[in-house]
Amino acid sequence: MDERPPAVVLPPAPDGGRRVTINGRRMGTAYSLFDVLEYLHAAGLPTHDTAVDDPELIEWRGGGPYDWTDGEG
Repeated sequence: MDERPPAVVLPPAPDGGRRVTINGRRMGTAYSLFDVLEYLHAAGLPTHDTAVDDPELIEWRGGGPYDWTDGEG
């Protein structure tokens, strides 16, 4: 299966925010894991405890769910 996950979280920006897209639609900028879960919920996607580690649900770019700095600060 060569499908991409519906949610993509981009690498942290200098302010620590990470842009989030779901199904190709920009949802906004997350500043914490809680924000990502809010975007998932708003899009009707699962937000159970293991959702953030599910590679079929979220593609984390430039760090995983616990990386919120750009590495320069």
